[in-house]
Amino acid sequence: LSLGTGVPLVDVNHLHGHILSHFIRQVPGDEVPEFPYLCLLVSGGNSQIVLVESPEKMQLLGQTIDDAAGEAFDKCAKVMGLPYPGGPHIDRLAAEGDAQRFKFSKPHIPGLDYSFSGLKTSFLYTLRDNLRADADFVEKNKAHLAASLQRTIIEILLDKLDKAARQTGVRTIAIGGGVSANSGVRQAVAEYCLARGIKAFIPQRAFTTDNAAMVAIAGMFRFQAGHTCPVDAAPFARVTI
Repeated sequence: LSLGTGVPLVDVNHLHGHILSHFIRQVPGDEVPEFPYLCLLVSGGNSQIVLVESPEKMQLLGQTIDDAAGEAFDKCAKVMGLPYPGGPHIDRLAAEGDAQRFKFSKPHIPGLDYSFSGLKTSFLYTLRDNLRADADFVEKNKAHLAASLQRTIIEILLDKLDKAARQTGVRTIAIGGGVSANSGVRQAVAEYCLARGIKAFIPQRAFTTDNAAMVAIAGMFRFQAGHTCPVDAAPFARVTI
């Protein structure tokens, strides 16, 4: 298309698309974040806290050292017998359960990095131990397990996000990525920001998962900054901020 039309080709970092999706204006006058802002980027492959100073300048403050939050949702859902992707099913069930019914381990990782492997192991052991006593344990407790899992993941996410906000002093927080569609995450971040007088940007669900609009907005910023790439540039399956 680029060669045939003579239109320049712009390379886009997929993660930048999620982070900059808040600049998609559906109608003139839609509010967008002011720089700098913190972005909690959570998906099946990423759990990161990013300091966004401009469309071109982003600093990775913390990231998962093992599994991502979305991966924890999906894998725990799988051992419960829920379909893939499990995140939306956990979200739906959590609304019907007691979030305090079960306690799962939380990581003790220094700095602003995340870890979710221990939580997955704790969840698996809870199911294993209780299934020995009651073969119908999961079926009887699906909603409570989902709610307790969701609460724990949210607490892990917000703990480091709070530390990042305190360390940087930034007064605007945005969330992005597939897990930002989770109703519990959305509510928790909104309530956290409201309680502290921080401006929150919660994306419409249409812009939380991978979409063309986020790539276009990131591409627009790159083009405005003078970035284009040759047509033989190689794509990369995995990139960093």
